[in-house]
Amino acid sequence: MADEVVVLDFWGSPFVMRVRIALAEKGIEYESKEEDLSNKKSPLLLKMNPVHKTVPVLIHNGNPVCESAIIVRYIEEVWKDKYPLLPSDPYQRSQAIFWADFVDKKIFGTGRRMWLATGEEEREAAAAELIEWFKQLEGELGEKAHFGGEVFGYVDVTLIPFYSWFYTYETFGKFAMSEQCPKLVAWAERCLQRESVSRSLPDGHRVYDFVLQLRKKFGVA
Repeated sequence: MADEVVVLDFWGSPFVMRVRIALAEKGIEYESKEEDLSNKKSPLLLKMNPVHKTVPVLIHNGNPVCESAIIVRYIEEVWKDKYPLLPSDPYQRSQAIFWADFVDKKIFGTGRRMWLATGEEEREAAAAELIEWFKQLEGELGEKAHFGGEVFGYVDVTLIPFYSWFYTYETFGKFAMSEQCPKLVAWAERCLQRESVSRSLPDGHRVYDFVLQLRKKFGVA
């Protein structure tokens, strides 16, 4: 019996993009069900993720798995005979998990604080902090092709979705990623050569328009 895989999706979520990329790298076919998060959430989403009530949710043979980092690890475990995302060496594995956790804790929240800022001073402070986090990631990348070395892996899957948000960050933060973190931009361009990535990431200008709608929704336009 074939696996039944469903992803509760939202086009602009970097967290959902991770799931799409991981499944694509493993060659796993799935059904995508787009959620309209700006309106009423679907009964299926509320049933499958009653705690956080948000995407992504991976439904595998009827069983839900929530939170993108957990989902990607789950995908790695279930389809471990296919393209490996995490290194087998315990230390290298721990480092990959550490830097993926760093992305989760630093990038999205700081970026959100920046584009939701109502004052210039607050926005500038958040932009400076965001640049610092990106520089730390660039330092970890170093001269490597990917975060794990020559092979596209777990940290790359975790971070590359934010490439779609670079334009938003640059516009609100008034900086250029190509000037602040050129190696990170070059890394992103290498990642985009992979079909799993290029087909999973939306256009940055579309993300920016979505953020403008969110600002209006939150009353900070």
